[in-house]
Amino acid sequence: MMIWAGLAVLLIWSLGPVYWTFASALTPTEDFSARPIHFFPQNITFDHFARIFGIGIDRIGGVEVWAQFRAALFNSIVTSALATVLCVAISALGAYAFTRLDFPGRKTLFILVVATLAIPAYAVLIPLYRILISLHMIDTYTGIALIYVSAYLPLSLWLLRSVFESLPIALEEAAQLDGAGRLFIFFNIVLPLAGPGLTATAILTFLGAWGQYLIPLIFSPAQTKPLTVLIPEFVTKNFVDYGLITASGSVAIIIPALVVIFLNRYLVSGLLAGSVK
Repeated sequence: MMIWAGLAVLLIWSLGPVYWTFASALTPTEDFSARPIHFFPQNITFDHFARIFGIGIDRIGGVEVWAQFRAALFNSIVTSALATVLCVAISALGAYAFTRLDFPGRKTLFILVVATLAIPAYAVLIPLYRILISLHMIDTYTGIALIYVSAYLPLSLWLLRSVFESLPIALEEAAQLDGAGRLFIFFNIVLPLAGPGLTATAILTFLGAWGQYLIPLIFSPAQTKPLTVLIPEFVTKNFVDYGLITASGSVAIIIPALVVIFLNRYLVSGLLAGSVK
């Protein structure tokens, strides 16, 4: 009984805000101030979604936000995808080097890299800002993607190192005896075997980059502004547009939710890949 009660509390705690977002997105504006509060929409409307997608604005009488929303959605996808590709590529090469290559200071260097996980983001904001200004990368896809890579690379490196350590080295040694080079072995033997680990790394990086707010607020204020920065702007000095906020939030939830739903098995197997040798 206690287990079921705990499970129910966990589900309500985690899924309650998601349900409330979708329910509010279907609630007419005038019903937001209704009392008592209804947990189910009494009058369902799709006007809020119509506004963010630019459908029937004249009929609804709302403000055109489709251009801003479209740009922010595109920016979120591009920066998250770019950061994911770069992070997986760099961490795969680095983790393989830390696992299979023998060079001075290998363990110390790995520990120092992973230890950067303990550094809070706000402690390095000013140095990062000055670096990106000097490189003319403020408000660019490359600049924001590189910041995401620096944030999630240590975790990705640690995860993939465990994955590579769990792979049988006998296959690589057999390929070396046949004359295969290190890069050939890495791309044609190691990476296919490490597929679940690479997928798990990609999922974690993508989800982390997708949900970032503070970093893009500072480094992507205009041209590359993502959804996480755009949605709070629907709160003005005199009015809070709950309809736009919840409708935009619902769309922002869908993409990472689909990633987790369809790739969940790869995430679990990838995270457990290095647990057993």
